[in-house]
Amino acid sequence: MKSFAEKIAVITGGGSGMGRELALQLAAMGCDVAICDVFAETMGETKRLCLSQARQGTRVATFVADVSIEDQVLAFADAVRRDLDTDHIHFLFNNAGIGGGGGFVDGSRAEWERTFSVCWNGVYYCTRAFLPLLQKASEGHIVNTSSVNGFWASLGSGRPHTAYCAAKFAVKGFTEALITDLSLNAPHIKCSVVMPGHIGTDIPTNSRRILRGGDTTIDISAARKRLAAQGIDVAGDSDDQIRARVEELERRFREGAPTSAAEAATIILDGVKAEKWRILVGKDAEFLDDRVRAAPEEAYSPEFYEAFRAGGGWRL
Repeated sequence: MKSFAEKIAVITGGGSGMGRELALQLAAMGCDVAICDVFAETMGETKRLCLSQARQGTRVATFVADVSIEDQVLAFADAVRRDLDTDHIHFLFNNAGIGGGGGFVDGSRAEWERTFSVCWNGVYYCTRAFLPLLQKASEGHIVNTSSVNGFWASLGSGRPHTAYCAAKFAVKGFTEALITDLSLNAPHIKCSVVMPGHIGTDIPTNSRRILRGGDTTIDISAARKRLAAQGIDVAGDSDDQIRARVEELERRFREGAPTSAAEAATIILDGVKAEKWRILVGKDAEFLDDRVRAAPEEAYSPEFYEAFRAGGGWRL
């Protein structure tokens, strides 16, 4: 794919973070974009920003949809056909995702399944829904966002993260399997798996909001348990102090990240243009990839995580 100009891209999770930045950069290059998100207000801001810097004539369409619900995904695909007056698209960025879910053994089953469903079913449903439009284009590209947790299923010792990791492994495996599937049955369509490290987004805050059904309040009891599991002494903290700790961690996640959402989007688009099937995003992602490949049997030991931290890994 030599150029994004005069192409059509579909982006899930376009209301913030990497999804918003992908939309902004694509629109600036003359690509029509259709985005979905569960939050209409942030998606509306993405559209405003896109139009403010898009090339003349570039179209931006929005649709409220939860990618974990297939009927809503199918309605989104119908809206793209209608709103962009098209029978084809060139790019599908399966970017939507949430964190959370916690542990399989001692966590909320509802939150576990909600996290897994958004992160995996969203990719599956969207690829099913938009494949016919990709097949009708002269060339196409499916871009699935996995994570470093798609090849390293950990946030470090003491922090179970099974729902998110299991889903991201599924996304990675699905994308790799698509390489052969597409080459045999739709050779004009390429695919890439994106594996970001720590990117400066609002995913902790947005995930909490989604997992709590739109409620923005912090679950103090769950936060206490999570902080204590990370070795933080919160025994004497008041509820307000716990709330402040969570808000500060979310701020530091966004503002202290080694890679910004805009930088991540640029890396992704450069990788797509170069037709890379495997796109690592961030020096931390590159470091972990090297370490896991070099010593897979040690990947879940405390020593591995400490070496990662010592090498400049996550400090939040």
